[in-house]
Amino acid sequence: MTTQPTLSSTPAGPLVDLDFKSSQQKMLFYLTTLNLARFLTESPPAIIDGDVQSISALEAWKHSKYLCLNIVLNGLVEDALYNVYYKITTAKELWETLDKKYRTEDASKKFVVADFLDYKMVDTKTVLNQVQELQIILSDIHYEGMTLSETFQVAAMNEKLTPSWVNFGN
Repeated sequence: MTTQPTLSSTPAGPLVDLDFKSSQQKMLFYLTTLNLARFLTESPPAIIDGDVQSISALEAWKHSKYLCLNIVLNGLVEDALYNVYYKITTAKELWETLDKKYRTEDASKKFVVADFLDYKMVDTKTVLNQVQELQIILSDIHYEGMTLSETFQVAAMNEKLTPSWVNFGN
């Protein structure tokens, strides 16, 4: 299980905490207030040979890109995460990498929850085998960092019993 990175105490708050999407929005807002959010999506401006203005624009762009990248990087609380991502040279690449990694993690949690919610017991298998299958799904939920109270787990297992086993659940 990988833990999601968390940003330290920047005015934006954590970039990535237990809820990547809301953390990402906070960081995006902070970068927007600093007029740096565009560096998460833009490529450098083109240089026209011999044009002093285009060279100046590129230098200004590089400086702002550097600020944007390091605001996001320096917000990573865990040093190990900083050490993984500091090699990325553009804010755009860092933002896309974090987005891809942690949105994928969020998706895997949704699959595990869907497995749990969709699980139905049937009369053609033994109850013991089906309870073990359900315990594996609950273990996967726990592995993803989500918790369910024991009372909830027992009640959910009772609800998943087939009609022929309802009295057993009571």
